[in-house]
Amino acid sequence: MITLQLHLVTDGKKTRENLVCILTDVHEYVDVIHVREKDRSAKEMMEIVEELLASGVPARKLIINDRVDVAQVMNCCGVQLACHSLGVSEVRKCFPHLRVGKSVHRYEEAIEAERDGADFVLYGHVYPTASKSGKTPKGLDELSSLTRSLRIPVIAIGGISPEKLPELRAAGAGGIAVMSGIMDAKDWVKAAKAYQTGRLAGKEEIR
Repeated sequence: MITLQLHLVTDGKKTRENLVCILTDVHEYVDVIHVREKDRSAKEMMEIVEELLASGVPARKLIINDRVDVAQVMNCCGVQLACHSLGVSEVRKCFPHLRVGKSVHRYEEAIEAERDGADFVLYGHVYPTASKSGKTPKGLDELSSLTRSLRIPVIAIGGISPEKLPELRAAGAGGIAVMSGIMDAKDWVKAAKAYQTGRLAGKEEIR
């Protein structure tokens, strides 16, 4: 059985104290943490990372959304690029030690990202989600088509609950990215554990 990578993506809605508390509590149950705080300055992002490192969250789990400068200065493991970010090839050339992810929404974007040197792509939204209200989800068929075409991992995002992990695994996903399913949970540790159980096993082991 393939083990899915579990990526946690922050939502930019929490206070700094609450954000650090959540990530410190759940980091041992996830593989990667995407610090995605669009409205915070580089200085604020650095301060958050400093607090996370001081709280025991390893730098090898931290990926910074868009801000290559913060990822580089704080010795994080990588950066997640969006359509408005620097290009994958430019980041790969200047920062060859960073793990580079690219957020994509179309097949052609994913193919280009792999060609330019991305280590993985985040693809979605796969299922209906409140954060993409009114927008048609990609669905499992499009996800399967993409995973068959790429050699790099495709991390599925959007509307993912633990019960959906077996079908995502069957579609060839290399992992899942979760935001509200953990960040907005009343018990975020319990929620993270549920996803961890699902990523490691088949549906019969999810409770």
